[in-house]
Amino acid sequence: MSRIGGKNTKPEILVRSLLHRMGYRFRLHNKELPGKPDIVLRKYKTVIFVHGCYWHRHIECSRGKSMPSSNTEFWKKKFKGTIKRDAETEKKLTEDGWKVIIVWQCELKNKEALAEKLLTALSI
Repeated sequence: MSRIGGKNTKPEILVRSLLHRMGYRFRLHNKELPGKPDIVLRKYKTVIFVHGCYWHRHIECSRGKSMPSSNTEFWKKKFKGTIKRDAETEKKLTEDGWKVIIVWQCELKNKEALAEKLLTALSI
């Protein structure tokens, strides 16, 4: 687990590249905001988290449903904590007036649909 990076992951870089090509400018990993969002668009008062389906337990994806076969109690507790932390972070940001967009790793397969999702969320 120590080799798994939390910043500048390949999915995160792909989302940043897509946003940049769409003409959006942003900042990265703002430490002053709860959860240190991956992407911060201050002009739109919007933050984007790029979540790995496995680590953040995306229930609509097969990766989010798999569980390691060894030490399952540890992993259940770890995943439950991640889900709780994500919900608390989203709640704090929303209460502070920020719009929160979650981009799941599996959404990167269809870049056109992802671009449409981002455009729609940012234009509201």
